[in-house]
Amino acid sequence: MPEITIRRATAADSRRLTRLVRGSSAYQGPYAVMVDGYQVGGAYIEHHPVHVAVDADDRVLGFYALLLDEAELDLAFVADSAQGLGIGRRLIEHMTGEARAAGLAAVRVVAHPPAEEFYLRTGARRTGTVTATGRVHWDRPELSYDLAAATA
Repeated sequence: MPEITIRRATAADSRRLTRLVRGSSAYQGPYAVMVDGYQVGGAYIEHHPVHVAVDADDRVLGFYALLLDEAELDLAFVADSAQGLGIGRRLIEHMTGEARAAGLAAVRVVAHPPAEEFYLRTGARRTGTVTATGRVHWDRPELSYDLAAATA
């Protein structure tokens, strides 16, 4: 396993995070509309807790964005080349630690349907379904990381 560091993202990471999102094989075919033209902007990164997993050469392996006011995991991506290395699990563990430190009791996730199993394996529980709206033409699973229960 490569040496991995999880650090706070900066506005300078914007292009690399945007490239990771737009290039994700999880968003091909009917899901491509979700990332078409999507940008992880510098202002977004500076305003929200966005953390990036990088290797020893500062290559981006994955990242997440936690919206503290909404208690929601807004973005979570692992580079295709880093799939299966435990990066996603490490990012989720980091995210739940950051959420606990911020005083959150739970973190909501509206998941990309193919990612639901990953979230369940990392401790989330299914809480419902978000129905299709706008550019999203499919229902999405709604999950929650219950942080108070996880520490008990």
